[in-house]
Amino acid sequence: MIQTHPDGATLAVRAQPGAKKDAVLGRHGDSLKVAVTAPPEDGRANAALVEHLKTVLGVKRSQVVLLSGEKNRNKVFLIRGLTPEQVAARVG
Repeated sequence: MIQTHPDGATLAVRAQPGAKKDAVLGRHGDSLKVAVTAPPEDGRANAALVEHLKTVLGVKRSQVVLLSGEKNRNKVFLIRGLTPEQVAARVG
């Protein structure tokens, strides 16, 4: 779920767009399941995921980067400046 990266840590996410509220729903296999209210069109769900992860992790928007999964529910985000241990502690 969380791996070491030269710039910080990577976080595997299973997206649930179109949800009733933005929330971290817990583990989903080897990923963190995150629900966002934005629909999966025109990158809106990806932008909402970045914003929600930024808030949950307590980092700047520029520190959360989508590495893969732009058009897929399974995504990998780079969290710059945090260790895997710090990311794990902040997402619960």
